[in-house]
Amino acid sequence: MSNLLEKLEKYYNEDYLPMHMPGHKRNIEMLGEKLPYKIDITEITGFDDLHHAEGIIKNIEDKAKKIYKSKRSYVLVNGSTCGILAGIRAVVNFGDKVIVARNCHKSVYNAIELNNLNPIYVLPKIGEDGIDRNIDSKQIEEKLKENKDVKLVILTSPTYEGVISDIKSIVNIAHKYNIPVLVDEAHGAHLKFMSGISDKEALNSGADIVIQSLHKTLPSLTGTALLHIQGDLVKEESIERERSIFETSSPSYILMSSVEECLDIILNDGKSLFKEYENNLKYFYNETKNLENLKILGNEIKEYYDFGKIVIKTDKTNITGKELFNILRDKYKIELEMSSINYALAMTSICDSKENFKRLLDALIDIDNKLDKQELKEQEKINIKLQLPKKEISILEAIKNESLEFKNYKETEGRISKEYIWVYPPGIPLITPGEVINKELIKKIAEYEKAGIEVRTTSDKFPKINIIK
Repeated sequence: MSNLLEKLEKYYNEDYLPMHMPGHKRNIEMLGEKLPYKIDITEITGFDDLHHAEGIIKNIEDKAKKIYKSKRSYVLVNGSTCGILAGIRAVVNFGDKVIVARNCHKSVYNAIELNNLNPIYVLPKIGEDGIDRNIDSKQIEEKLKENKDVKLVILTSPTYEGVISDIKSIVNIAHKYNIPVLVDEAHGAHLKFMSGISDKEALNSGADIVIQSLHKTLPSLTGTALLHIQGDLVKEESIERERSIFETSSPSYILMSSVEECLDIILNDGKSLFKEYENNLKYFYNETKNLENLKILGNEIKEYYDFGKIVIKTDKTNITGKELFNILRDKYKIELEMSSINYALAMTSICDSKENFKRLLDALIDIDNKLDKQELKEQEKINIKLQLPKKEISILEAIKNESLEFKNYKETEGRISKEYIWVYPPGIPLITPGEVINKELIKKIAEYEKAGIEVRTTSDKFPKINIIK
């Protein structure tokens, strides 16, 4: 049987007259071939339906199920975000209590808002460098003992920086209480194929709902993801109902064919590609052990870790992570994924050649050598470790509150925020609506501002913050 991409090409060559959506009508004579108009179709006869998959799309989902060994796998073309929204809603009722890792992506908070959930937060450990580490399973057990009416545990693993929590221990604890675990594994679609950490992948660890962004770490087009379920604590029909709400009813067949091409690469060539990838990573980490000033987190970390995330630490130098990010981009034409105050992050994949790794390595060695050793000193950074803000009202109550008052963030201590405040990436809220702004948060925002890290708010009026009167 042909795959979806082959079938799309074949259908175009059969010269059907498209009296249906999309409006470009595959007219490449008018529009040219810069974009793949000729294979961009809608749900027409013979091409299956994402929300009622029985044919060629079902084959893609079965392929994902086989590779990841899930009970059921679903293709997503609205990114991991729609999978997170659907997965949470499939389990909870309006107003339910959930345990949530505080370092979850903002899509989790959107689900909390939409369902007026009562979040019980657990904080990740924080390294001396200010980088989030793992979630301790003991915290989960403590919260479950204290809150007998919890309906779901929500975690992010790996983190944006590659730190992996012990999901198996957490799942074992949650399942003792008959509580399902949802893992946002948007940055971990590749973990299953990595030696040494494949057993730490969320599905392998027993998580009930796992959402993965294929496009983040595997060769698939932007916006493509998978939602997996397993076990008996989550109902397939609930997942399917909620996915139909949050997933577009007009899915891109180009994106779906990209998912299948990605899965085929893994099936046919994954073993050799990941072997080469891991050799390249070993080469890079070995060569960076001798850097004098810049340090690579993967050479120091003790937790379970995805070494494909290259975190370059600047906390013992006289430059910030943002400055390193700019130097690599402007002088060496190397565009990193993101930067923070004390580090910058490079993301890698099986599509990176050894030459790519060497180019980054050579640039880092060059930068490291040029740092003025006479002036090197640990930067005078506040590096505030945020405490959990006091919750005054729920996220939904705060957002629906009709009062409107904007003040400079430096003047908001003790006031209730009406909006989210975060830096992006990674999109993790520093404070949510309904929480009280404290002195530590104000200092942290000032720290980001001083380092040139963009701070965002829901209203997009920073440095002013919308607070409740």
